[in-house]
Amino acid sequence: MNFHTRKWVKPEDLNPNGTLFGGSLLRWIDEEAAIYAIVQLGNQNVVTKLISEVNFVSSAKQSDIIELGITATAFGRTSITMRCVVRNKITHKNILTIDRMVFVNIGADGKPAAHGKTEITYSHERIDQALQASVPTS
Repeated sequence: MNFHTRKWVKPEDLNPNGTLFGGSLLRWIDEEAAIYAIVQLGNQNVVTKLISEVNFVSSAKQSDIIELGITATAFGRTSITMRCVVRNKITHKNILTIDRMVFVNIGADGKPAAHGKTEITYSHERIDQALQASVPTS
């Protein structure tokens, strides 16, 4: 799993117990997962369909740096399923796990649309494909 997004836990992110408020963390996860789905599916129109059980393993406190890891686990005809792990950047101690998050690809008509993807792609692959598509053939 790749960990790309990092967040610094600030006072406004805390609950009355002085630890990271779960709602703030879930908002960050939903945004990161949406960005991941957009990049993988090549479409900015995706919606959250499902977030399975959220397992808060430990807490984070003010000044902690946390990182979010998301990876695709399955591709449906119109959807992408992902897994998420949030951990402390310094200690690597898990803070939260989500085994299943499903995002749906939406077409111009606002309905689920086939995306044609079957596996994870990486930025260098997308760049290579774009370059190949832009080279004129003789």
